[in-house]
Amino acid sequence: MADVNLLKEQTKEFLLDRYGVNCLERSDIGSLDFYISDKTHDFISAVYEPSLCIILQGAKAIGFGDEMYGYDERTYALASTHVPLNVSLTDASKEKPYISLCIKFSLDEVYEVLKGVDVKEQSLQKSEKGIFFGELTDEILEPVLRFVWLLEKPKDKVKFLSDLAKKEILYMLATNDKSGYFLSKFAMQGSVSNKISKAVAKIKNEFSQKLNMKDVARECDMSESSLYHNFKIVTSLSPVAFQKKIRLEEAKNLLVNKNIGVAQAAFDVGYESASQFSREYARMFGMPPKVHSEILRSGVAS
Repeated sequence: MADVNLLKEQTKEFLLDRYGVNCLERSDIGSLDFYISDKTHDFISAVYEPSLCIILQGAKAIGFGDEMYGYDERTYALASTHVPLNVSLTDASKEKPYISLCIKFSLDEVYEVLKGVDVKEQSLQKSEKGIFFGELTDEILEPVLRFVWLLEKPKDKVKFLSDLAKKEILYMLATNDKSGYFLSKFAMQGSVSNKISKAVAKIKNEFSQKLNMKDVARECDMSESSLYHNFKIVTSLSPVAFQKKIRLEEAKNLLVNKNIGVAQAAFDVGYESASQFSREYARMFGMPPKVHSEILRSGVAS
């Protein structure tokens, strides 16, 4: 195994040279994102995709429902589905910018890896919260750092090599007792957590449509009461509250990136009333949508 500490320092320098500070960057490897910042910030709303997230420098605090977690260079975060969180950047400076990366994956990719792994027996009927924090060992960090350096490879080779590298990373997670147990709960067909992940995906993909819980429960082969109960365990929110959060996050992106009006953004994400949209937006983000989007576009906040 390479000198992981040296490789980590080289990777931090590489990312700072390539992307600079104060950026949220989707890399040339489609499943790999970076976030670099020299400014701390208070808690903001976020939705993590299914992904492995690692901090190379700095620290965060993450709120999942009423629970709070510290998260730094010694820890990785693993999201099994789209998970609503509140995130605060607690350690970042001009001298030592916060540097993190996320590798996105699908549960189908996890399932393919799990087919070759002996996973301990477990109950498929017990759901798990959709976020897991584990100790970041060199065994996990080293293949992640090598994955980042694939950005230096010719573009015609990156897709093939990155698929192999991601499979190796998922294998390392799957063969760890704790993270393997967590991933298998969501990837195994027929498990309650897997059914909830399908409900999450359906609501997210159809966020602008009217939510029909009978249809969602039927498609997931669950009773409505079981769906409500387990959905809240996995995401910390009810299905209705989850849809609202997705709508408002999408509206924020539209207002910032498409530069459209508030009423149009409200309509595009499924609201029938612009005034109701503005009230709920202000409740979630702490200020009216027009003001918030102007601040975000100016680069003052994120």
